[in-house]
Amino acid sequence: MINVAIDGPVGAGKSTIARECAKRIGFIYVDTGALYRTVGLFCKRNDIEISTDNAENIEKAITEGLKLEIRLENGTQLVFMNGENVSSEIRLPEMSMAASAVSAIPCVRRFLLETQRKVARENNVIMDGRDIGTVILPDAEVKIFLTAKPEIRAKRRYDELVAKGLDVKFEDVLSDLNTRDYNDSHRAEAPLKQADDAILLDTSEYDFEQSVEAVIRLIEKRQ
Repeated sequence: MINVAIDGPVGAGKSTIARECAKRIGFIYVDTGALYRTVGLFCKRNDIEISTDNAENIEKAITEGLKLEIRLENGTQLVFMNGENVSSEIRLPEMSMAASAVSAIPCVRRFLLETQRKVARENNVIMDGRDIGTVILPDAEVKIFLTAKPEIRAKRRYDELVAKGLDVKFEDVLSDLNTRDYNDSHRAEAPLKQADDAILLDTSEYDFEQSVEAVIRLIEKRQ
């Protein structure tokens, strides 16, 4: 099996680029951020405080009450929470901050670790997230750290949300992005960082097609 790990900050285009690359080369795309969003949604729905101080209660709740499934249909990842397809709901803007918050809690990361590794063991995958190359798939054949300047990442995320019909302000999107960058890179458990053997790919000057082609070239070089 060939595993491709793509890490990087929020708004770098990891998910859309990884998804398109997987489609073109026949790999399975695994969006790990969706899993953290689902845990965040579970906590929100059950009025569970998301904080490291409440880690014990969170661990008990997700261990006893959360059944999380990844289903792959026609190469597309769907996420189910206790049998309910929540793939659309977890994409709401408020779930972004919830995902960042739960990802800082060690018990949540442990809870999701085996789910992610199981998919990688059984398939050729492209997996994106914050700690894929450093923690989840440290032996991945290809590791890429995908990034871009904060303002460019914020503009891309803003355009994406507006295209979905959401009423958002660029300044708020940029503020949220900077907050997530800080939180993700400073958390105690598996902080966002470039793996020592990962290739840095800055897409600030690339459009979507150029970014996809650049990633595919890196994958083909390692195959």
